[in-house]
Amino acid sequence: MKTKILITGAMLGVLAVILGAFAAHGLEQFVSAKEVASFRTGVTYQMYHALLCLFLGIFGEIGSAWQRRIFNFLLSGIILFSGSIYLLVVDVIFGVNLSAIGFITPLGGLLLIISWILLVISLFKIRQNFNG
Repeated sequence: MKTKILITGAMLGVLAVILGAFAAHGLEQFVSAKEVASFRTGVTYQMYHALLCLFLGIFGEIGSAWQRRIFNFLLSGIILFSGSIYLLVVDVIFGVNLSAIGFITPLGGLLLIISWILLVISLFKIRQNFNG
């Protein structure tokens, strides 16, 4: 499971750099500054959570069940949060109206929040095991 988490984190990081470069050097030709800023928000959150994946895969004290649980919420959150932002911006380029998927972004954000809360809980459990 750790290798899967690490590979996923690294791939999400690479993708964030590529999408960030696109946002910085090409996207503004197609969409407004507001949409570029929105796209960058998706990239930023993707990178933060790619780094969290790497931490999760490296930190050996978190049990595999907790790792799996956190990773599932994390990956789902990244896909829904950042992915929906990318789609909502790109729909302008292709002239497709995807505004109906706008509700997915906050759902993805909620999943990201849950992954952080699960991480905190798992760290408290580790602390209790060492202190208890």
